[in-house]
Amino acid sequence: MIEILATLSASAAAGMRIGIPLLIVGLLQGSNLWSQVPVLSHISPPILFGCLIFWSLVELLASKKLWGQRLLQLVQLLMSPVVGAIMGLAVANATATPNWLIALIGGSLALVLQLVQVGWFYRLRGLPLWAVFLQDTLCVALVLFAFDAPWQGGLIALILLWFAVRSAKQWYDWYHNKSRRYGA
Repeated sequence: MIEILATLSASAAAGMRIGIPLLIVGLLQGSNLWSQVPVLSHISPPILFGCLIFWSLVELLASKKLWGQRLLQLVQLLMSPVVGAIMGLAVANATATPNWLIALIGGSLALVLQLVQVGWFYRLRGLPLWAVFLQDTLCVALVLFAFDAPWQGGLIALILLWFAVRSAKQWYDWYHNKSRRYGA
């Protein structure tokens, strides 16, 4: 159960940002860097390190502007399931659960959380700066929790999933109330 909660925590982080969680996972592994991470272990560590630092800086800086949020959402929407699956597999290495199931759960959670972000972005016409800072902080915290406190990280991931379900219901009600008002 601990591994599943750690998987949820790491995958939720990938649902918010892409480069930052992967960079933190590599740094937490010490001198091994990404040698224990599926897919990334086949890439040269210096090249991967440089690419992840570059993309993490892009995420941190571009997410503060409206045009940057739009650009990041496109990339993150396409890549979050892949990164969520990689993060899930990187954290849950000693579980009896099949790898394909962990990858599927991790990728699905990351995609759902990314879709919620896109929905709020378009509903609010851009995410407020405080929400972007909260995402950055929560992303880093979830990765750290995945390794050090999987119960707490998994609980936060489940709360985020609950928030995603509530958001979807709110958007559904908002859309149907709007259509009734305009007779469509």
